[in-house]
Amino acid sequence: MSEQHQYVYYGTNTRAKEVVEFVEHILESNIRSEMAGKKKTPVCIWGRHGIGKTEIVEQVARKNGYKWAYIAPAQFEEMGDLIGMPVIENGKTIFRAPEWVPTEPGPGVLLIDDVNRADDRILRGIMQLLQNFELVSWTLPEGWQIILTANPDGGDYSVTPMDDAMLTRMMHITMRFEPKDWALWAEAAGVDERGINFVLTYPEIVEGNRTTPRTLVQFFDSISNIDKLEDHLGLVQTLADSCLDETTVASFMTFVSQNLSKLISPEEILNAKNFKQKVYTGLSEMVKKETLRVDIIATLCTRVVNYLTLNNTKLNATQLKNLQDFIKIDYLPNDIRLTMLQDLTNSKNASLKMVMADPEISMMLLQKM
Repeated sequence: MSEQHQYVYYGTNTRAKEVVEFVEHILESNIRSEMAGKKKTPVCIWGRHGIGKTEIVEQVARKNGYKWAYIAPAQFEEMGDLIGMPVIENGKTIFRAPEWVPTEPGPGVLLIDDVNRADDRILRGIMQLLQNFELVSWTLPEGWQIILTANPDGGDYSVTPMDDAMLTRMMHITMRFEPKDWALWAEAAGVDERGINFVLTYPEIVEGNRTTPRTLVQFFDSISNIDKLEDHLGLVQTLADSCLDETTVASFMTFVSQNLSKLISPEEILNAKNFKQKVYTGLSEMVKKETLRVDIIATLCTRVVNYLTLNNTKLNATQLKNLQDFIKIDYLPNDIRLTMLQDLTNSKNASLKMVMADPEISMMLLQKM
């Protein structure tokens, strides 16, 4: 696990979903400001390494049809990388803009990634860009906006502190890792389901130094073609050691040795022809130990909700009955059951609301409201 540091963040510390909502709101607000002749405001997303800040910005840009430009100023060695190189034209010295500078009108997003890993000279050079969306040598075309990402100050990161003059040129938000949000993304991205189950079962392991959502996906991709992990424990541990913290590796090896990687899938739950034998009894044997394995139950509930949310298909009679029977399993803790019901009723998949047609389930929800 990582050492404790007094990290310095800016803005609300929140989950990915709220970060997306915040960024999209500011982008829309900036469009209105530009149309009214007012200045636009850049956005800076703070957060630890490997939690998906860059991917969030790319997803927002693609979703909203924005053009895309990207720079990592930590790679800039001199001011010419930012403002361009001088040339002589008609007896005057002018600057040619760098190749990465957008030339076509937007809407577009310029991502300045890991901004505070840049040298102090580069940071000071970026200040004018944040204020006026231009530098001495070039101007961002109409319709372009600026989003930045940054790692926190005050810890073990090799970053250049930003002073108030720079901080006040932006609006800020901090992104934190949220296992259920990540699991939903991972389902859509095709991440190995054994990896998704692992993260949901051991969410605390993500807060490591080498263990991050990014390195976990690297590891899960590397084992995706290994059918039976328990038959290749040496290779699995070597692959894990190559990119994860020691405690994470130990947890994953325990996860495999206890057969938790063979957890029943959402598809198997929904399509079971004999629910009691295939789901109820099998799951009971896995979770009813000296103490109830609430973590495994919570993992399965999250995966079922995510599967139904992403597929957005109408449930057939068998699937609806199996889902209702799953919710009514007697050893499901009531708080987990209620959370699952609330997630299902809030889903955009209208067919999931049919779950409430079961009187017993309706009563469960009403009693908790």
